[in-house]
Amino acid sequence: MSNMEKHLFNLKFAAKDLQRNSKKCDKEEKAEKAKVKQAIQKGNMEAARIHAENAIRQKHQSITFLRMSARVDAVASRVQTAVTMNQVSKSMSGVVKSMDSTLKSMNLEKISALMDKFENQFETLDVQTAQMEDTMGNTITLTTPQNEVDMLLHEMADEAGLDLNLELPSGQTSSLASSVASTEQQSPVRLRGGS
Repeated sequence: MSNMEKHLFNLKFAAKDLQRNSKKCDKEEKAEKAKVKQAIQKGNMEAARIHAENAIRQKHQSITFLRMSARVDAVASRVQTAVTMNQVSKSMSGVVKSMDSTLKSMNLEKISALMDKFENQFETLDVQTAQMEDTMGNTITLTTPQNEVDMLLHEMADEAGLDLNLELPSGQTSSLASSVASTEQQSPVRLRGGS
């Protein structure tokens, strides 16, 4: 049991580590937002868009790390129950052998696959809870939703008291019209993005 308890500790540690990574992404998101505002104030729309994309990417990564942290934490709770009830099966013990290196790698796809294996071991136990985020390994994407990027650009311009003239995706125009109008009343300064 001491070996299983050691792995249990590592699971809990990994959940906290994933949470720390989530908070780190939150800080990066805030830093990128500040850079968006600075670039808009300087009239550099190309740089503003790049920083806006980075901010949105960090936001999505933060959520992904947070979800995986919750998933690892849920598995740790189930392992704790199995240890307490002396219901650790041989197959469950087999899963933990490659666990330490996988958790230390912080590779979300590998951790997700490991959690899948763990969750399969709990199917016969009463401690089985609802499956969380089956496709966690596929949630990080390199693309950023352009409508979110445009919304962030306008939000930062609004905070800076400036007005942006960007080509808005259809459906976004009406929701932004009021904030653009109010910005025009606040400040005569206009920045025009490149075509």
